[in-house]
Amino acid sequence: MTPEDFAALLTPEGRALLDSLRDYDPAQELAVATRLRREHPAGLVSAALGQARLRQRAVAKFGAEDAFRMYFTSGGGEMATRASVASYRAQRLADLGVRSVADLCCGIGGDALALARLGIRVLAVDRDPLTCAVARANAEALGLADLIEVREADVTEVDTAGFDAVFIDPARRGGRGRVFDPESYSPPLSWAVEAARTAKWAAIKIAPGIPHEAVPEEAEAEWISDHGDVKEAVLWFGTAPGTVRATLLPGPRALHTTDPLPDPEAGPVGRWLYEPDGAVIRAHLVAEVAEQLGGRLIDPTIAYVTADELRATPYATAYEITDVLPFGLKKLKALLRERGVGILTVKKRGSAIEPEELRKKVKPQGPNAATVFLTRVAGAPSMLIGAPAEPPAIPPAAKPAH
Repeated sequence: MTPEDFAALLTPEGRALLDSLRDYDPAQELAVATRLRREHPAGLVSAALGQARLRQRAVAKFGAEDAFRMYFTSGGGEMATRASVASYRAQRLADLGVRSVADLCCGIGGDALALARLGIRVLAVDRDPLTCAVARANAEALGLADLIEVREADVTEVDTAGFDAVFIDPARRGGRGRVFDPESYSPPLSWAVEAARTAKWAAIKIAPGIPHEAVPEEAEAEWISDHGDVKEAVLWFGTAPGTVRATLLPGPRALHTTDPLPDPEAGPVGRWLYEPDGAVIRAHLVAEVAEQLGGRLIDPTIAYVTADELRATPYATAYEITDVLPFGLKKLKALLRERGVGILTVKKRGSAIEPEELRKKVKPQGPNAATVFLTRVAGAPSMLIGAPAEPPAIPPAAKPAH
């Protein structure tokens, strides 16, 4: 999509066409396009159909109410922060007393929108003309244009001195896909850190797989998951130096420390198995969860916690284990057939077997359900069979410290 194509979508004709495509079926695109081209320019129809598909995909990230009013580029919606995460981060900044933010590498404006909804003034900067046009249109569409200034510029040349905080979201995709080396971000992480150090408060969005040794000493490192899926990590400056934090949404619920515990001891598999949330694992806080549960690891290299007592925790999912077996497909197939298991959930950690491959080989059949964990126990390839537990009620989330 060119800037000219996008500009056409903002005309009354373009907006009406987009509105008419809200519920269209992409499988019928050829027929829909043929019909629409009888009444509208071919270029406008192509742009509108593309935008309609992007809006439909964005519903999962932004919710239907916003997604069908917003605009997206082909990669912008995919790279944008999920609305729930952006709202959480914006609230942290607001609770710090932040009233203005320089949002560098703003993309389509997802974070800027969340900040502006809390009354925070935002300078949203990106160097791509089309991306800036989309961010500007999103601010307008959601009634936030008075609080969001979108500027087309190189973020490395922007003066952020007049802002309470700086938020930086470096591009982590290149021509060949995802970029894993922080110095290959655009701009590099080293530049972002130096820019963050000039502000009273700052946050840098990074990939959750960042090595802990790459975290600056003066930063707080936070890993965020939403409904169990790890979405991102953030380096905070001006908050809690040296803190590592796992934050779970919705909630939020936060597990944090400045002095992580040593890895817990490994021991035999007990009646209960706990699968820590991905943010807990990324933050290296499995030992803290194990201590809360009175548990131990099943293997020194595997992030499964086992215990003999069922306790409530928001930071791990509990399973009741009925069988602990050496790995063996024939034995598993026979056991599942004997118990009439046709609904099989397969989880793996420390195993080379893929879940779909295992399902094809054991061919589960029957009315019952079970969960099998392909993992290692004391270094040996093993199968743990069980089912989700019903743990005690978890107290409501307390408001996190900021």
